[in-house]
Amino acid sequence: MDFKDYYKTLGVTKSATDKELKAAFRKLARKLHPDVNPGDKASEAKFKEVNEAYEVLGDSEKRKKYDELGANWRAYEQAGAAGGPGGPFGGGWNVNYGGGGGGARTVSPEEFEQMFGGGGGGGSFSDFFQTFFSGGGAAGASGRASRTRGPRLGRDVEEEIELSLEDAFHGTTQRLSISHGGEPKQVDVRIPSGVGDGSRVRIAGEGEPGTGGAKGGDLYLRIRLAPHPIYERKGKDLYVRAPIALTTAVLGGEADVVTIGGKSLRLKIPAGTQQGQVFRLKGHGMPTVNKPDDGGDLYAKADVALPKDLTATQKEHFQALAKSGL
Repeated sequence: MDFKDYYKTLGVTKSATDKELKAAFRKLARKLHPDVNPGDKASEAKFKEVNEAYEVLGDSEKRKKYDELGANWRAYEQAGAAGGPGGPFGGGWNVNYGGGGGGARTVSPEEFEQMFGGGGGGGSFSDFFQTFFSGGGAAGASGRASRTRGPRLGRDVEEEIELSLEDAFHGTTQRLSISHGGEPKQVDVRIPSGVGDGSRVRIAGEGEPGTGGAKGGDLYLRIRLAPHPIYERKGKDLYVRAPIALTTAVLGGEADVVTIGGKSLRLKIPAGTQQGQVFRLKGHGMPTVNKPDDGGDLYAKADVALPKDLTATQKEHFQALAKSGL
């Protein structure tokens, strides 16, 4: 039996933290999931390997035993048996599948059977896993241990959703189609105003269903804001160009600025305003989630419009200004 390098499978070092392990697993699982790669046997095999690796490393007790096993693997090979009374690990590898910790976020053997079928040549997990981490010690002639089956919490699921800046400003309700065990379901999700790029919205109980009567996981929507043709968002603040006539920039006056909420504001322009000068409109930026009185500001950047076509009279005036040394 070959030793499984679970750290290499997840692309992390042996000193990786629980957070780093979780991030590596979720990234690979999203990339390799069968729903993303239908019919791709190579991705299916890698998905199984990643899931198996995190089932062990994501659980503190299993990870400790795995690290001990790695340090003593040669002794195991020489002994020829892992779980028998005379083996070097006799009685010490009784780890029930489905225990607590991070392993609850992987796919169970039963779920694997539903996804890939039960006769896939050797089962959902490797002989290595089933020998050391799937039951009561030695696996017998087939190299497999019986699995402890019981209630298992459903996995959390994360999906990406794109929003316009206007929807992020006002808040919106999105209707999503969710599949639970192959059964489609429509869910209306309220997204609060003020969400930003990368924000997550939790929908309780709409993740993977649990087994054996256990609760289902949660669905997390990760927000991605679509680029806006007019406004640029930086944190809670918004930035916009404010077209200003040349005469207004020189002599002073007013200019109109429209907020993301559709409100028209009159911006006072002082005489001698320069191209690119920035004006702050307090409180007209993005709201803060659950804090309506803690919004950002709107910054209007002066965009002085130069005339393209001048009449003869206008040219004379500019020539006079040029002669005056302006």
